[in-house]
Amino acid sequence: MTNETILITGASDGIGAVYADRFARRGANLILVARRADKLEALAASLREQTGVRVEVIAADLAKVDDLARIEARLRDDDAITGLVNNAGIAGEQGFVETDPDYLSGMIALNILAVTRLSRAIAPRLSAKGAGTLINITSVTALMPDGFTAVYPASKAYVLAFTEALQVELGGKGVKVQAVLPGITRTAIWTAAQIAGIPADMVMDVEVMVDAALAGLDMGEPITIPALPDRGDLDAYLAARGALRPGLSLKDAAARYMIKA
Repeated sequence: MTNETILITGASDGIGAVYADRFARRGANLILVARRADKLEALAASLREQTGVRVEVIAADLAKVDDLARIEARLRDDDAITGLVNNAGIAGEQGFVETDPDYLSGMIALNILAVTRLSRAIAPRLSAKGAGTLINITSVTALMPDGFTAVYPASKAYVLAFTEALQVELGGKGVKVQAVLPGITRTAIWTAAQIAGIPADMVMDVEVMVDAALAGLDMGEPITIPALPDRGDLDAYLAARGALRPGLSLKDAAARYMIKA
């Protein structure tokens, strides 16, 4: 990847920082985006010393309109950028009726709006070139929204559906588009107390998660669930979902409703 430049959001720690390390070790130059400039600079200095790649840092809060616009412009105009990892996101909501509406708005801005606009900023260039990589970090909660809070799983379900649609539009033009669905991963998004209350065999180390996700990318997987033991289970789920399509939009209501035209 010596001629590649990858922009990674939420890169100061956790999943984003490990992606930065792994892409640097593959020879890619990096643009790291997060709110904390000090943490980005420390990571960048380490990666430059260890790998020799070029690493640029940009401090930005992607939930803020002006900061998001700056990163959009860079993705849109910089032909050197050949890939994007949309990793920035937040969770941490309580029950729907208890959570501050402003916090939920911020979650939607970061988890949905920023992912959409940054993808839109880079997609025309990658499509025209017929090459490049777009990785969107979603979550296994996208597949089981009834087991968690309301807005976070919904935001991640959006990212999954959005990424699958992009695969149809961009994949045929040579762009690699991947959705990554981590389960519970040992990152700062979870407090130590929360992790302590979860069975150990349900918590994946962040390095393992990213390495599995990149292995899935190399294998050409459009959807990678690092913890899923049997890929056939996902294929069966997608096939069952696809089998619904012929009956989803018809002239007549289903007979069980006993409605006549």
